[in-house]
Amino acid sequence: MLDSTDLRLLSALQENATATAQELSERLNMSASQIGRRRQRLESEGYIIGYHAVLNAAKLGLSVQAFVQVSMSGHTPTNAREFQRLAQDRPEVVSLWTLTGEADYMLRVYCPSLAALNTLVHDVFLPHEAVARVQTKIVMEQLKKDAGLPVG
Repeated sequence: MLDSTDLRLLSALQENATATAQELSERLNMSASQIGRRRQRLESEGYIIGYHAVLNAAKLGLSVQAFVQVSMSGHTPTNAREFQRLAQDRPEVVSLWTLTGEADYMLRVYCPSLAALNTLVHDVFLPHEAVARVQTKIVMEQLKKDAGLPVG
């Protein structure tokens, strides 16, 4: 069970995963050793599943972000497994979700150019035998950056 201090610690770590125990202790008004023990417990209990750096897509030459909706030609376990493997193996695909509704999958992709996105859609996804339809939505501007989960 999480208490209010755990929730505050989780929130602080989402804002800055590289914060030291000392920095967190000052923010949460606890000793660094207490922070360290709580953090370790939250990790071992699976509340914290990893840490990562947030990279600047534009600086990396990835100027096109898009959401790609994919509808399957047939809903078989084999089709699902093969398409999921295809999408997971593509470095351009940074997120993959299954959906209810008209489309079966939603992919978030980053590409260096519209031409690269076109190649991904027309030469990789559409030729796949399990894919019936692909609909692409190009992001014009991301108004809210990816945020942490709401805690507390």
